[in-house]
Amino acid sequence: MVRAVARDNGDVTALRSILCPAWSESSLDTVALLLHGFGSQENDLPGLARWLPPTLPWASLRGPVEMGYGAAAWFPLSPDGVMDDAAITAASDSVWAWVEAGVPAHARIVPIGFSQGGLMALQLLRTRPERVVAPVVLAGFVQDAAQEGDAALAAARPAVFWGRGSADPVVWPEAVERTRAFVAGHTSATVRIYQGLGHSVSEEEMEDVRAFLDAQL
Repeated sequence: MVRAVARDNGDVTALRSILCPAWSESSLDTVALLLHGFGSQENDLPGLARWLPPTLPWASLRGPVEMGYGAAAWFPLSPDGVMDDAAITAASDSVWAWVEAGVPAHARIVPIGFSQGGLMALQLLRTRPERVVAPVVLAGFVQDAAQEGDAALAAARPAVFWGRGSADPVVWPEAVERTRAFVAGHTSATVRIYQGLGHSVSEEEMEDVRAFLDAQL
């Protein structure tokens, strides 16, 4: 069982979070941010921490959009898949505000996101590519609007892990194709497709994530 500490500083503009027991702001050089999917919350992904490098501190963040009954999101979803660019920008700004408030300026960020959180992981890379290393996208996708860091990414081709299930019924085919094109044109991606896996994460996938992070960090 993962033991963690909740953090809520009372500021309504700040994201709620769960910190790993080893979190120490004075010794953070590289940190992982766990970013949940639509309709979930900050308690969803800490169970994945056992696949992370043992020396990598992590924080699990809660999306800023409250949905009721304990659920949250990073931004609203449209049934037709249309992206709300302003809401996505606001969400990524909220994550960077959390980072600036609680993580040393020199520390690198490893975003690990599931589904909508996977979009957020890529969004962090696309907005501040100099700060992000080895993002992990699990059953996620990419925003369709161009971002300020895209040209730098196309030149640098940073490492990205993108894993998804072959039987995922949730992520639209257009979003999958858009993400495929983006990672091919802007990153050195490790792409894994898991046969028969739906909109979920498997142990096989997490073992691949472990190997990816061990190689990159």
